Amino acid sequence: MNCAACSQAIEKALLKVEGIRKVNVNLSTETAYVVYNQEIINEEKIKEIIRKTGYEVAEESKKITLQIGGMTCASCSQAIEKTLLKTTGVKKANVNLATEKATISYDPEKIKYKEIKNAIENVGYNVLEKDVELSFENGKSIELSKLADKRKKVILAWILTIPIIVWMIPEMLFSISFPNPLVFNLGLIFFSALVLFIPGWTTYKSATKAIRHGTANMDVLIMLGTLASFLTGPASLFTDLANYAGVGAMIMAFHLSGRYIEAKAKGRASQAIKRLLELEAKKATILKDGIEQEVPIDEVEKGDLMVIRPGDKIPTDGIIIEGISSIDESMATGESMPISKKPGDTVIGATINQRGFLKVQATKIGKETFLSQIIKLVEEAQGSKVPVQEFADRVTSYFVPIVLLLAIFAFILWTAFPNEMRNVTIWAVQFLPWVNPDLSTLSLAIFATVATLVIACPCALGLATPTVLMVGTGMGAENGVLIRQGEAIQTLKDAKVIVFDKTGTITKGKPDVTDVIPVDGLSKNDLLKIAASVEKGSEHPIAEAVISKAEEEKISLVEINDFESITGKGVKANIGSGDNIIVGNYKLLDESKIDYDKLKSKLTELEKDAKTPTLIAKNGEFIGIIAEADTIKDDSKKAIAEIEKMGLRTIMLTGDNRQTAEAIAKKVGISQVIAEVLPRKKVSEIQKLQKEFGIVAMVGDGINDAPALTQADIGIAIGTGTDVAIEAGDVVLVNGKLSEVVKAIKLSRATFRKIKQNLFWAFFYNSIMIPFAILGLAHPVIAEIAMATSSITVITNANLLRRSDIRPAFSKEVN
Repeated sequence: MNCAACSQAIEKALLKVEGIRKVNVNLSTETAYVVYNQEIINEEKIKEIIRKTGYEVAEESKKITLQIGGMTCASCSQAIEKTLLKTTGVKKANVNLATEKATISYDPEKIKYKEIKNAIENVGYNVLEKDVELSFENGKSIELSKLADKRKKVILAWILTIPIIVWMIPEMLFSISFPNPLVFNLGLIFFSALVLFIPGWTTYKSATKAIRHGTANMDVLIMLGTLASFLTGPASLFTDLANYAGVGAMIMAFHLSGRYIEAKAKGRASQAIKRLLELEAKKATILKDGIEQEVPIDEVEKGDLMVIRPGDKIPTDGIIIEGISSIDESMATGESMPISKKPGDTVIGATINQRGFLKVQATKIGKETFLSQIIKLVEEAQGSKVPVQEFADRVTSYFVPIVLLLAIFAFILWTAFPNEMRNVTIWAVQFLPWVNPDLSTLSLAIFATVATLVIACPCALGLATPTVLMVGTGMGAENGVLIRQGEAIQTLKDAKVIVFDKTGTITKGKPDVTDVIPVDGLSKNDLLKIAASVEKGSEHPIAEAVISKAEEEKISLVEINDFESITGKGVKANIGSGDNIIVGNYKLLDESKIDYDKLKSKLTELEKDAKTPTLIAKNGEFIGIIAEADTIKDDSKKAIAEIEKMGLRTIMLTGDNRQTAEAIAKKVGISQVIAEVLPRKKVSEIQKLQKEFGIVAMVGDGINDAPALTQADIGIAIGTGTDVAIEAGDVVLVNGKLSEVVKAIKLSRATFRKIKQNLFWAFFYNSIMIPFAILGLAHPVIAEIAMATSSITVITNANLLRRSDIRPAFSKEVN
């Protein structure tokens, strides 16, 4: 709604409907209060009527993050996700296998946390933590204990499997069953049972739980494959069936090894958040009653005065009360050069004080701090999905049942057409040493069935996107680019046009003095002294720029009296021995009948350069001009040139007059200018560009430009200071430089490239290897090694994203 006509339209539409007794639509709060008869109409119908009238209903929604226990593969995460999405009141659910977390949006009026927890537990998984907030130490210790447990299982499995391998080699190579066939077969059965039912017990437990709850995961395939192999052992004592019990043990040992390596690789993929958590200061030195006290960071309160010495880590966000220093903010902004700070400047917690002694007042603590906001944004992004992932998710949800059917199909194929299938193995024996066409038909059928069960890999599909997203969003956070949603990566990669707001985006957003032009032999410093002394009484941004310039030049100001401010024109005052000074625009000097013709051509030139001239007169005589301009950011020109080189069209969208806008656009090299656009009209301009060009990204300050940023396919919000919680932006740039836009585009392209590579590999692997196994050409052990390798491959490829150079080309030259 944007006017009273909108609220009236909704009221009229609702009051026409039977069952609605009273309606009050409040435009200022954007809320509709409706009294209705529940027997005739319900809430959903009312929402539908509002939507048909052309407006949206912002439904109440809560978001929680849950740590899930018991997931072992992509089929597990899909089972939980499907269950949650079927649960009444749950609007959105994303279960991330890589982080082992579920991000759930739900209607608190329809469902409570306990019911969500029950829904997950009813599918056979555990909810470990609600709204997970582990300290770095706790998170690290939990992860290390999980890894240690997996490592123990792997070691035990191989201690028991190596004797099997040693025992099987003479039999495989020379057909010698040492010391005799009976002892050999019994020995394999004994050692295999130890491997399967001691270190492999957790796999069986997970599989049994999945079957009991009507789902199927990777562990079900492993259990069926290893048990089928193991049962051939006892059967071989009474039939001519080959003994594959040892193969079952080897499959389990390789499976556990793959899970361990996968867990380590996933740990590397998530190290960005770990690094951010590790950055947090553990202690702070605060001043209480003039005495320094060292306290844990959790005990620091807002308003506390912190003492920070050179080399110390700043404990939490604050404002400098005393001292001057250079601060290394690279952890927050990705900016390698230290930033000079003085009293009144804000500082970010966890950054490093390099030189001076500082006293800083704490302004933000706990969840409010810059670092906490970054960690929250990164975790939210990792809890989201890239649109291209949806197809992979659909495939994964049916994957295990399809593999089970294919395994049955393989068994039927071998038993129904034994001669034809055996001919394939006879042909393949010259290339594949493990193929043995001399085995019985039943042995070969079991061989193919087991290989089919264990070679398929839903995990590669399930991990293909989340792991890359983890690395990409983490890289972004380390480089001052915060990606709020995974979808933003795919959208930004496809953008055709980048629209820039002018003020505060291309320019610094505040005026600076650019020219000081005195007349009649007056020095520049004298002109500045006169103007700044009078402007001292004004609060106008231009006055601040003049005063700031005088301070920069170390000019001491004089006292003034009889100060007068004339709105929209300028100021007057008497200084020194009674000299009357006027500082203002043309109108003020024209009203005072002061002639400024001697610099008229200069004034025209300044305006063409998008500068604002301030005219100064003393005792009725024109004495000079001080020009101000919203100066262009240092990197704007180079960043826009690089964006154009990437094949993107750049457009400036601003409310400023066309002459000023075009002057700025010419300086920075922007292709097109849309000027004199009121804030409320910016949305319709974005819509026009979307129709003309397709996907449009907009870069703005996230506050004044919020509607236009939301309308754009992807909104890139310029962050300011320690505030990164800019709701309108899909991407937030921490340090407000346009070079960060270049980083964001490069990161989105590199990340999406890795996602495509991973998805291609996962689909290619499964489409090649499963037919290979059905034909009896894949040894079950080699099949399991291939399966584990495919998961590790997609995770390793995701970690290789860290090698991508996302810096702008011009920053590399500087470095």
